[in-house]
Amino acid sequence: MTTDLTAQTAFTLINPQTNALAFKIFGFEDDSYFNHTKNYNYYSIILVLNGAGKVKTDMSEYFFTANTLACFAVYQPFMFKADNGFKGILISFHPDFFCIHKHQAEVACNGVLFNNIYKSPLVNLGDQDVQAMLMLIDQLKIEMQNADLAQYELMVSYLKIFLINASRLKLSQNLEPVFKHEKEPFILQTLKDAIEEHYKTKHSPGEYADMLNITTKALNRVTKTHFNKTLTNLIAERIIIEAKRELYLTSKPVKTIAYELGFNDEFYFSRFFKTNASVPPQVYRETVGFARAEGQV
Repeated sequence: MTTDLTAQTAFTLINPQTNALAFKIFGFEDDSYFNHTKNYNYYSIILVLNGAGKVKTDMSEYFFTANTLACFAVYQPFMFKADNGFKGILISFHPDFFCIHKHQAEVACNGVLFNNIYKSPLVNLGDQDVQAMLMLIDQLKIEMQNADLAQYELMVSYLKIFLINASRLKLSQNLEPVFKHEKEPFILQTLKDAIEEHYKTKHSPGEYADMLNITTKALNRVTKTHFNKTLTNLIAERIIIEAKRELYLTSKPVKTIAYELGFNDEFYFSRFFKTNASVPPQVYRETVGFARAEGQV
């Protein structure tokens, strides 16, 4: 018996080892599913086909229109407020199914689609881009109905193509902010370089302001204008991204990860992590499948 894929709105694969979500495709026709904060232990990609509105994520807010792709990392909070014509497709996948950290060399979406603290989570799409993505989504739907040999390998292949295409589109757009003063591009790039170099040892906005020879208030105003985030948010998000990577990819104790990230007190680090990631570090490790990650190819 054949299945009418056009009539079906949800396609779900469950991990038989954990009984948790592995992969899901879900079609939506309003914002009722998204108009309160979502905070999943899996990656979420929303392809907006119709509608416009605002998306809130972390401490920032962005405007979107039709033909937009929105990408959110594991436990990254997001919420959509859209008009009545909001319609699209949600793709969700657990790190057990496909880990962007472990496949970085193949896909390179980490730091582009996901975990980029300096960029919007949105990607603008042309009509041809949307059609190409819909074709890949249809292939994924077909394969989800097929439990034959190599189902996982084929699905991962289609997902990789989807992520690579989306990453290329975002990189090609390279949406840089419009600067009001010649000094600002230099300050922002210097700040990004400083955070990347020192986030494990310098956690306060004042330390970065001193390095850049600017007042904390002025530097915070620049980051809020051009990154849509406070300097405190930028530093915290960078620390959390590294903490998540360590929790997922290594067997290091939380105390060791805390120390390596510049926290002498494990309990303070745990509170910091929970405040910024919405879950304690140990819960994050357990719910993203840490134990299986070590043996995963």
